[in-house]
Amino acid sequence: MTTMTEASVREFRMPDVGEGLTEAEILKWYVQPGDTVTDGQVVCEVETAKAAVELPIPYDGVVRELRFAEGTTVDVGTAIIAVDVAGGPAPATETPAPAQAPAPTEKTPAEKKPEGSGRQPVLVGYGVATSSTKRRPRKGPEIPGREASTAVQAELNGHGTAAPRPLAKPPVRKLAKDLGVDLATVVPSGPDGIITREDVHAAVAQAQPAPAAAPIVETPVGVQAPAPASAPVVTYDGARETRIPVKGVRKATAAAMVGSAFTAPHVTEFVTVDVTRTMKLVEELKQDKEFTGLRVNPLLLIAKALLVAVKRHPDINASWDEAAQEIVLKHYVNLGIAAATPRGLIVPNIKDAQAKTLPQLAESLSELVSTAREGRTSPAAMRGGTVTITNVGVFGIDTGTPILNPGESAILAVGAIRLQPWVHKGKVKPRQVTTLALSFDHRLVDGELGSKVLADVAAILEQPKRLISWA
Repeated sequence: MTTMTEASVREFRMPDVGEGLTEAEILKWYVQPGDTVTDGQVVCEVETAKAAVELPIPYDGVVRELRFAEGTTVDVGTAIIAVDVAGGPAPATETPAPAQAPAPTEKTPAEKKPEGSGRQPVLVGYGVATSSTKRRPRKGPEIPGREASTAVQAELNGHGTAAPRPLAKPPVRKLAKDLGVDLATVVPSGPDGIITREDVHAAVAQAQPAPAAAPIVETPVGVQAPAPASAPVVTYDGARETRIPVKGVRKATAAAMVGSAFTAPHVTEFVTVDVTRTMKLVEELKQDKEFTGLRVNPLLLIAKALLVAVKRHPDINASWDEAAQEIVLKHYVNLGIAAATPRGLIVPNIKDAQAKTLPQLAESLSELVSTAREGRTSPAAMRGGTVTITNVGVFGIDTGTPILNPGESAILAVGAIRLQPWVHKGKVKPRQVTTLALSFDHRLVDGELGSKVLADVAAILEQPKRLISWA
């Protein structure tokens, strides 16, 4: 690594972009040595234990050195880039430093999620969007990858210009690296020529030799399943197991869930409710001019119902202070909405949701959705939650027993809304029915309080007019 001694060279250090975070992984560099940068220009994207964040440089100058390669985990406070603020030319022989191996850390066991398709993040409660979304334009110039120099790429391309860098999201690039796939050889199928996870797996499958004519048992990544003696086991990379490092958002989520499950005594209660009138109200609100341009769906009314139930039973909105041995009652509701993304589960929250009207709540939900899909959810948006909603129904699941987010006292799981036979006004009729599950911390919420809150949410969804009389 080259040591900078010139007075004009400034070192930009890895900041704490979250709250007390100690490290971050460099996902992508947007500049290279010799590039000119300006104050506020984004130079790289990093992933912390909470979110992916873009880092702007705080001064003007010319990049002299990148201290770490993409994929390296760097401690907060470590210099990651050197910039000549005098604007002098970068040394012709200077190249980015090789990746430094991060100190070994203890791996936290976490349940692996199935290999996805590179799809856009699914906001729990909304499902997969019907149209693609685009990330906001980068402030920094797009540059070739660090795997080869521009000259080498030009030679491989067969002419005097560098081959364009294949388009793929960081998780897909990592998957390709783990499986030994050159992205330049992969045929993209995603929007705007983006390479997806399926494209990478298809490239691996094409490279595999044809198996012998015999029954085949396919083994998912990370799962070793027994097969009949006559049936060979097909794996994605030629090995019987694939190990995936647990870091970033997934590592933080795993640690938080383990800590919550074994710290807070969980109790979960269930109720099945007829939501036919709620579904009719959703359709009516979609035609209301006040909701023009806003996302109106069942989750909006479920969120409002939970806020009304919290208002009627404020003791549910609390946290446990272990050090002081106190229950901390919150006089505000930061409503968390669980979102599944390629980097793992995140729970951004709507600040002071209790003070919002229904149209304002719809606007906040729409903004939360778009921010999560574009990967722009900030660490601040995920701090300070008080209660959470997770909608497992979008995956066709009837309900679940959700684990509390650390520091919260309750989480509401919403199951799939299905047309079912239901006794209505003394007759069996087809009605829209769902099952709700409320998990709560039994240290500060007893069965009576938890039951009242869940019953109120169910009553409002059964008779939405209670939103007016109870709000």
